[in-house]
Parts: sequence; C-alpha cells; structure tokens
Amino acid sequence: MKSKSAFLYGVCIGILGIVLFSSKAVMVKLIYNYEVNSLDALLLRMLFSFPIYLYIAYLYRNKENPDTTTHKDYVWILMFGFVGYYLASLFDFIGLTYIKASLERIILFLYPTIVLLLNRFFLKTKISSKQLLAIGITYVGIIIAFGQEVQFSGTETYIGGAFILLSAFTYASYLVGSGWLIPKFGVVKFTAYVMIVSCVCVFVHYGIAGSFDIFNFPWQVYVLGFLIAVFATVIPSFLVSESIKHISSSNFAIIAAIGPISTIILAVIFLGEELSLLQYFGALIVILGIVLINLKKK
Repeated sequence: MKSKSAFLYGVCIGILGIVLFSSKAVMVKLIYNYEVNSLDALLLRMLFSFPIYLYIAYLYRNKENPDTTTHKDYVWILMFGFVGYYLASLFDFIGLTYIKASLERIILFLYPTIVLLLNRFFLKTKISSKQLLAIGITYVGIIIAFGQEVQFSGTETYIGGAFILLSAFTYASYLVGSGWLIPKFGVVKFTAYVMIVSCVCVFVHYGIAGSFDIFNFPWQVYVLGFLIAVFATVIPSFLVSESIKHISSSNFAIIAAIGPISTIILAVIFLGEELSLLQYFGALIVILGIVLINLKKK
C-alpha cells in the first residue's frame, strides 16, 4: 500500500511539474505583449531565479562525495550550464518571438528523439527498428503541424522553428553529456550549479548586448518575470526530480506527454491561440511517437 501511495504521489507531483514547465512559453508570450525583447525576458527569468539557486547550492554545498568529485567535474558543470540551460533557454526565448507557444512546445518535445540519435552517433548505442519507426512518426507529426503554421503565419515561422529546434538540440546534448556527472553531485545540487552558471552567462550576455531598459518596464512585466522564474523554472525543476525519484525516469517520460497538451490548453485560454484540426492531428502524432519511444526504453 505504501509503494502504491508513493507511486501515486510521484505521478501527481510529476504532472504538476510538467504543467508548470508548460506555462513558461505562455508567460513569455505574455511578456512580449509589452514590447520586451527576448534577452530582457531571459534576464528577468534569471534575475529572479539566481538567488534561489544560490541559496540551494549553499544548503547542499557538502552533499557530494569528495572521493568521487574532481576539479575536472566542475569544469564540466561550467560546460553543461552554458550549453544545457543558457543556450537552450536563449534559443527558446528567441524562437518564441516568431512562433506560437503551442507550436514551440510541440517542437521542443522532440528532444527525446534527438537524445536517441546523439547516443547512436557518439556513444554507439543501438537504435531498434521500433524506435526508428517512433522517431519517424514524431517527425511526420512535426511536418504536419509546422507546415500548416507556415501557411497561416508566413515564412518567419521557419526562423522561429529553427531556433526552437536548436533549443531542443542543445538541451538533448546536455542530457546525453551530463548523465554520468549527476550521481556525483546529486540531482538537486547539480541542477542548482548548472542553473547558476547559466544565470551568469545571461548576465554577461546582457552586459555586452543588453538594452539596459530593465528598470523601465510596466509592473506586469516584473510580475510575469517572477512567475516564470519561480513557478515555471525553480519549483517544477525540483518537482520533476522528486517525481522521478518515486516513479523512475521511464514512467516520468511517459506522463511527460501531457506537456504539449497543457501548453496548447493554456495558450488557448491566455493567449487566444488557435490550431487547425490538422495541426492538432500533427501534435497527437508527435506525442504518440515520443510515448512509443519511452515505452520501448522502459
């Protein structure tokens, strides 16, 4: 009975984490309504989340095993923080200036297929015929959903889609490369460290190329920036980690399929976005393909 309760608890907090993560794209689009550019929006996200991750890193400063961590491991943390959260977030925020939040989530959801392909090319991991079929299914879904959007919104959709795909690729690269490092630090401390690195990268980027209008925005922008940082970044990152601990990463990957669905629903409610019936069909195909991949992995 206890194990069933723990599993149900893991599923519930996992779903909550996924929905909160999914709200990020919607809130970023709301910020853009106030003529805020992508770098300003990203800076606000990092400014509000930075002290929280600093505090968490301080609390967990002695948690890693000193016999297994080396100075080289911290160099890798710098690398993964730069690639996995700074570049991935930057590409995502830029892409959202061109395409709908719902389409953004559908494209980002491709990252498990990219993980499989990267593992195949760099780690020589075998991809089964069923996994190849599932990968093909997901990209057919993307072509359907994306092709319709180009007809509706014009060729700028290609630019946005390319940036979101770059975001998915950099995040997938981070997942492939960092898996061996996480056990050395623990999930919480590792997450805090790489997020601190990504925050510093954004601060440096803003110092070089920022508009320095950060104190001249309407109050709604700061509220949305705080919500993105806390409720769409910090809290779900730890909810997901806690969920995986209770139900395993394989089971979590399956329930993560609600991510695009929740983003579409939130985008309809708060942004008034609309997808065609064919685009909904494409999204469903993408979700089906990713679920098949994770079922095979399990």
